[in-house]
Amino acid sequence: MQELKVEALVKQYPGRDKVIAVNNVDIEVQAGEMLVLLGPSGCGKTTLLRCVAGLEDAQQGKITLEGKAVFDASIQFNQPTHLRDIGMVFQNYSLWPHMTVQRNVEYPLRARGVAASERDKRVKDVLEVVQCGHLTDRLPAMLSGGQQQRIALARALAPKPKIMLLDEPLSNLDALLRVELRAHLRAIHREVGFTGIYVTHDQIEAFNLGTRVAVMRAGKIEQLGTAREVYDRPATEYVAKFLGIRNVLALNSEGGWMSDAGRLEGDLGILSALKGPLQMYVRPNAVHMSVGSEAAPSGGSFSLGGGRVVDALYSGGEIDYVLDVGGQTLYVSTHSAKTAFNPGDAVRINFAHRDALIYSNDKLVSG
Repeated sequence: MQELKVEALVKQYPGRDKVIAVNNVDIEVQAGEMLVLLGPSGCGKTTLLRCVAGLEDAQQGKITLEGKAVFDASIQFNQPTHLRDIGMVFQNYSLWPHMTVQRNVEYPLRARGVAASERDKRVKDVLEVVQCGHLTDRLPAMLSGGQQQRIALARALAPKPKIMLLDEPLSNLDALLRVELRAHLRAIHREVGFTGIYVTHDQIEAFNLGTRVAVMRAGKIEQLGTAREVYDRPATEYVAKFLGIRNVLALNSEGGWMSDAGRLEGDLGILSALKGPLQMYVRPNAVHMSVGSEAAPSGGSFSLGGGRVVDALYSGGEIDYVLDVGGQTLYVSTHSAKTAFNPGDAVRINFAHRDALIYSNDKLVSG
């Protein structure tokens, strides 16, 4: 069942620059789904979330919740936030500092006129879900950051809203706690089955939590798909770069396939149907190194010779290599248990066809 539908939404801020923060966006969120809006600061993801919440008044478009319009620019209708039946979890927790955990969580239930007996039961249930049932009498100042964020989540869940909106709720936490709460939030989503939109700039967070992921760019959705679809096949060069694919080879077909790091070798049959110029993206962990004197592998792989190790950065389970290949800097990440190379070593790099993402005019054509 469709829970939320956003149609041709446009939000432009006034002023000299007239920034279009949300530019003709269409999205649908199904019941029980967690849609993650992923992108860098300024791409429009939080503004889009605020429009869904009713905290921003867009200039064009329509938003419906369970088939009922909550915003329609064509008739200048914008339903107030408190009437939209949504739950919100903010980056800064926003707990009432003078209220106990019990009172904070039951606050939205009181505002909705829920009977005391039902309030107590609901508060107890959601606090157990977030594993904070023992904290009912504490004030927010007595809680850790992680506990405060769990209480904020419980407060948003308590009224059983139609949709949950989460605006970078883990960004204020330290790295280890973020990993812990990310797993906990995923478990809560599975257990409770709420419908949600989650905003983040962290791709790991997006892929861990999202039923689907929407990568945003300059107010538009650049790519929308499952986490695996977006990760395995970034639709544009922008998405590939945002996902951290650092190895980029510019290819030209004149006189054989040449890259800016030298002549491409190996099995080049897959390129026969393509015309340059092309851009080839390869993740560092998909690149394999061999001794520089070895021949290029045959069948299903690309290869570049003439490489030299510039640096080797040990990080526990992995070694990150910085290479100079034909004057271009390339990167390789490999398990530290494998054969180690040292700065100055001559190397050849090889990578499988399936790991090469090839773009023409900014669109993925192979990979």
